[in-house]
Amino acid sequence: MSGRTVDRIVAHAYPWDVLGDPHFVDRARALGVTEISLAASYHSTRAATPLHPAHKVVDAHHAALYRPIRPAAWDGHAVTARAATWGGSEDAFADAARILIDAGIRVNAWIVLSHSTVLGQAHPDVTVVNCFGDRYPYALAPGHPDIVRYARTLAAEAVRGVDLHGVSIEACGQLGIAHVGPHEKTDGAFPGIGDSLMSISCTERERALWAERGVAPDKMIAKLRSGVDALSRGTLAPDAPITDVLGEAEADAVLSVRHADADALRGAVLGAVRAEIPAARVTLHCHPNPWKTGPSPALTPAASGDVDAVLVSAWPGTAETVAVTKDTRAIVGEAVDVGAYVSVLPPKNLDDVSSHVAATVAAGANELHLYHLGLVNKVQLDALGRIVRENAL
Repeated sequence: MSGRTVDRIVAHAYPWDVLGDPHFVDRARALGVTEISLAASYHSTRAATPLHPAHKVVDAHHAALYRPIRPAAWDGHAVTARAATWGGSEDAFADAARILIDAGIRVNAWIVLSHSTVLGQAHPDVTVVNCFGDRYPYALAPGHPDIVRYARTLAAEAVRGVDLHGVSIEACGQLGIAHVGPHEKTDGAFPGIGDSLMSISCTERERALWAERGVAPDKMIAKLRSGVDALSRGTLAPDAPITDVLGEAEADAVLSVRHADADALRGAVLGAVRAEIPAARVTLHCHPNPWKTGPSPALTPAASGDVDAVLVSAWPGTAETVAVTKDTRAIVGEAVDVGAYVSVLPPKNLDDVSSHVAATVAAGANELHLYHLGLVNKVQLDALGRIVRENAL
């Protein structure tokens, strides 16, 4: 890396941003974008489309695969992907991808794995459970055999028959309590350590695996509940270490099981992708904190050996996100590319975007992933253009 230039710039988009908009490709080219990560499977969202000529809001009201649901692929599965009626066509991902590919733009399949409320509600037995027995219906348990099989088939079907450059894998691991759901009312209720405690999944399967590691599950659950209650009473500091609640052996057991599940899920998914596209470039959404859950879960010790690039969120223009980039680079070394996922959407101050991006590059990012070509208005689109001009090789 030299100066502020990076080796790769990728923009993100949804199929409905491309389909029905004859000017989408021209806008992307004008920015200098030559590579796009296009959603092939995605969670529910209500997406603005300010620059689209035919619609201004798309209500993607449940998680979906933006390809046809082929009975031959899903036969015998306990958990099956759902189709969408709002994507723009029956095979929305492939149709949008071909428009981009025909225009000379490389396409990556953006695949979201363990995040689906519609499937979690239909199959509650395959979802994450906290220490109080509350289920998180949006969080599919990544180690459950039915979810591993679902994710493997989802990935294979997402990339099937399309001339793709690579994949961008999101939610390849466990989601926790944090969820931007409808009218979310949990923000700030369990700060700091509370997020970690309330994000420890305590399914029967995980309890059995803890026991195999010499940890008594009932004692673990009791400690977790006591820790959450102490936080709520104000007798446990939000910045307390996890070992103030759990012993070293118990903390190690949680991470051992969680990281092994993430590794197994990633292995199954990448095996399916590479069976379809042997040379696919793989980008993994992740975070350097070993306790992190969510769409960018913890970067496990084995993960960087399986992928070409890791992608960390740098949406907020803060020193913390710069530190996340720096910590990730320190973990993966120089053998793996580090992407900074940057946004120009509110509450981002557009006057600060250039300096924040420069700071993430200086911290070790040699890729920039831009969020998001379909969600931006003209002023925000221009800000994305500045990022490309200031950082492209």
